Amino acid sequence: MKIAEALLLRSDQQKKLASLKQRINANVLVQDGDEPSEDPNELIKQVFALIQESNQLICRIHLTNAQAKLDDGKTLLSLLSLRDNYAEQHKILIDAIANTHREPDRYSAREIKWQKVIPVSSLQKQADDISAKIRDLNIKIQAANWQIDLVE
Repeated sequence: MKIAEALLLRSDQQKKLASLKQRINANVLVQDGDEPSEDPNELIKQVFALIQESNQLICRIHLTNAQAKLDDGKTLLSLLSLRDNYAEQHKILIDAIANTHREPDRYSAREIKWQKVIPVSSLQKQADDISAKIRDLNIKIQAANWQIDLVE
């Protein structure tokens, strides 16, 4: 199995877990005299089994990411960490851009005026540059995910 397939399987497991949790919550309480449409104890057993299976898959994915080397000698894990780093930088810049817009506050007859201390265009340029780096990394990561076999 390739990493990409394992990631798709993990995604399916997460969706199934969410569904099972909803079904459990929908069946743990019924009106007196009624029966639940599904046995919550059985659903809980299914959730626990799926969590165990998912945990094993996630461990294999992480181990593969740590061991898999790309053509340039870097591990897949180092690319994933770099992408996370860029994503955090991008979020900080986007938040800063969003905070440069503020409605005027009126506390008295005179209005409090706000002044930007950094040009938004500069922040936006940095955010756009980081977005391009993230896209390039995502392409590399996706390509590698379809080539690298999952560790057993």
